[in-house]
Amino acid sequence: MSDALLQVEGLERRFAGLKAVDGISFTVAPHEVVSIIGPNGSGKTTTLNLVTGAIRAHGGTIALDGARIDHADTARIAEDGIARTFQNGRVFATLSVADNIEVGIHSTLTAHRPFRALDRLLLLRWIPLLAELFVAIVGTPASRRERRRIDAVVATEIDRFQARLGPRRDEPAYSLSYANRRRTEIARALALQPKLLVLDEPTAGMNQSETAEVLAQLLELKAGGQAILLVEHKLDLVMAVSDRVIVMDGGRIIAEGAPEAVRQDPAVVEAYLGRRRGLGGQVLV
Repeated sequence: MSDALLQVEGLERRFAGLKAVDGISFTVAPHEVVSIIGPNGSGKTTTLNLVTGAIRAHGGTIALDGARIDHADTARIAEDGIARTFQNGRVFATLSVADNIEVGIHSTLTAHRPFRALDRLLLLRWIPLLAELFVAIVGTPASRRERRRIDAVVATEIDRFQARLGPRRDEPAYSLSYANRRRTEIARALALQPKLLVLDEPTAGMNQSETAEVLAQLLELKAGGQAILLVEHKLDLVMAVSDRVIVMDGGRIIAEGAPEAVRQDPAVVEAYLGRRRGLGGQVLV
């Protein structure tokens, strides 16, 4: 797929000799929502970790907008335009909601990060550190303009979850409910304004009404053209938001296609539930 935003070819990852990801290939097009589903242990989260640079692949290639990223670190991949959330939820507990979201913008900063290219040169890293300290203490016209942009982005993302996060803007993350921590994490990822948003079980631990809220927000992002790579166990949400569904089992892709076609695929039913029943429930286990 020559116009793919994300292109994965022959991706492999082993743990102690076991192939957690076994030669998979897939694409995500611009503005497309692709969901990866499968039984526990099928390699879904490992695939996301490979795409986002959290772990290195033992084989295969990953390209974003035609440029290889499979040897890049997580910071470089974020700068290139991939933002993610995590399966177990990760926020900075002592930072406020607003400050957590602001962290997501860090890789896009220029005035607050002078000489940022030198960060990758071990012997010269002290130069950008001193420059950042100077900007933080003294400030510059450019940094003040950038500060206004940062505040506007944070306000936009809080407004996206206004009913839940608006009243808690200045509260520390440790005081939030589990669902609001997940919302904060999603808002932080969106603050990057990523080319590709990678979500690992964004509704994990949420009740039915909270899940419906997240679904509405995902549909809004989809309508706005946001490309999304999603891992999710709740089938109703997957069916509603996805343009295409990939099914993994044992580290391999066993089915791929339109949501309803995948849902009826015998190999998918077998992988999830044996021959006991079809995939009619709301939650895949």
